[in-house]
Amino acid sequence: MSAPPGVLAPPDATPPVPPARLRILVCDDSTVIRAALARMLEAEPGLHVVARARNGEEAVAAVRRGGIDVAVTDIEMPVMDGLTALPLMLAADPGLRVIVVSTLTTRGGAAAMEALRRGAADCLPKPASGEDAAFARELVVRVRGHGALRRRLPAPAAPALPVPAAPTLAVAARPAPAVAASFPAAPPRPPRSGLAPAVIAIGASTGGPQALAEVFRAFRRPPALPILLTQHMPAAFIPMLAEHLGRMGAARVEVAREGTVPEPGCAYLAPGGVHLLAAGRPMALHLSDAPEEHFCRPAVDPMLRSLAALLGERCVAAVLTGMGHDGGAGAAAVRAAGGHVLAQDAASSVVWGMPGAVVERGAAQEVLPLPALARRLAELAGAA
Repeated sequence: MSAPPGVLAPPDATPPVPPARLRILVCDDSTVIRAALARMLEAEPGLHVVARARNGEEAVAAVRRGGIDVAVTDIEMPVMDGLTALPLMLAADPGLRVIVVSTLTTRGGAAAMEALRRGAADCLPKPASGEDAAFARELVVRVRGHGALRRRLPAPAAPALPVPAAPTLAVAARPAPAVAASFPAAPPRPPRSGLAPAVIAIGASTGGPQALAEVFRAFRRPPALPILLTQHMPAAFIPMLAEHLGRMGAARVEVAREGTVPEPGCAYLAPGGVHLLAAGRPMALHLSDAPEEHFCRPAVDPMLRSLAALLGERCVAAVLTGMGHDGGAGAAAVRAAGGHVLAQDAASSVVWGMPGAVVERGAAQEVLPLPALARRLAELAGAA
């Protein structure tokens, strides 16, 4: 006999799931939302919702019973909220990948960043009216990516289809491509002048907040140069991400403002709705409302192009985990100008789309797993 709606079935009530299928826990106090999330996930091959919970207490109990790869949870719930449940779930299963779904508000953004500090693998804003299909595709990509990391499988790669604008990126993932000569390799770098790097620019999308946190944790001392950041994320979450990253290590992090002359020791995060560029001598930050690129604004490519044109070989660019191809062309421009380009590897990426595009273009001089990439960036920044 099946359990009543909203009540967790006992462990022996769930049919066995083949190990190849990702096993998912869905936790939300709304029966309607639980059912909707389960439908979104169950519609995809290889995904199976093995447990549903109405609150954090039930979610913790489900994780303690075992057999869950990825948990998708709300934050605000009765009995036990998601923030309280999160460390208890991770204590029961340290390898569990938890994705929190929060409201697209300043309060929701603060809660999502707190969840990341407590160990969540990712955060995803709840969809606005009419965005359910886009949200479903983004949710599936993240669940697949984090499930692959949980099982140490190759990460899904960039979709070939266009990616719509924030707050969600609506495409399906495809298997990671072999590194191919799909694009001509960037021209060889001219001989370096021996000048030290003047800036590090980092771009990321899906899985980026946690990847950036690992990078900033590697900074043992204030970096000796400024850092520019572009992360695909809803505008309401950006100030909270800056605060979150600023707590990770020795670098200050602030949301970029028009006309700021970037200083060593500080990182500048692109605000929502504008591209972050660099221009002038001395270099100053410029916020551009130019058209979206890759259906995103801010986008990584405009930032990297501006730095390649302004600083040439004195620019270091790194492209981290993310869906789509943003950053590929910009990284190629940095490489062609004589700069240094790094990319996160497929195995440690939630989605090997953006870094994969850099590699496909022949622009990456170093392709590293995230921990090694973080250490390398700290070295280049003089912050190791």
